[in-house]
Amino acid sequence: MIAAGAYGLLIRPRLLSWGATNAELKAPVGGADIVPEGRRTATMAVTINAPASRVWPWLAQMGCDRAGWYSWDRLDNGGIESARQLRSDWQQIAVGDHVASSRSGRSWFEVAVVDPPRFLALRASLDLCGHPFDPRGLRPRCFTDSLWAFRLTSLPGQRTRLVVSGYAASCPRPLTALGDILFWEPAHWVMQTRQFANLKRRVERSQVEP
Repeated sequence: MIAAGAYGLLIRPRLLSWGATNAELKAPVGGADIVPEGRRTATMAVTINAPASRVWPWLAQMGCDRAGWYSWDRLDNGGIESARQLRSDWQQIAVGDHVASSRSGRSWFEVAVVDPPRFLALRASLDLCGHPFDPRGLRPRCFTDSLWAFRLTSLPGQRTRLVVSGYAASCPRPLTALGDILFWEPAHWVMQTRQFANLKRRVERSQVEP
């Protein structure tokens, strides 16, 4: 009980707001109207020492069928190392595109918003067996429907603030809420902070390479 209380009061709030300022936690992320009945998810942020125009191409080429996710590749990219360079043939991305979230291609994110170089939102609509469904139709009885959103804000000195947040709805909520607290929220923190570190390294290195 003490450990659970400590996690709920001290650790979980930090995981859900890693790197974000109070203003960023309160500010709208964008895409709130995309996921019906969606609740705000974790909001995390990082400062990258490069302009948004240099950060955007790395986001645009994400996907298991493209550059990977820049996170723990053994966990989310089938053990294939995420790209360390930009590729021109991976830069085209449009609303409605499917971006593979598994090496098999059987699951994906649907591109929900593209506003370069300011905002990108990816939507995952899955039943509880992990099978995608069309969010424009009826939802399955048991499902998760979530938006993973990337907002880039320019800062003085040719820097960029990258804020990642989103919205999610799910059913049955008691079951999915327990899964969120016990697994998905800590897992998202592990993967998102790794993505931040690798993105920052790649973008800033590309700034100085000839």
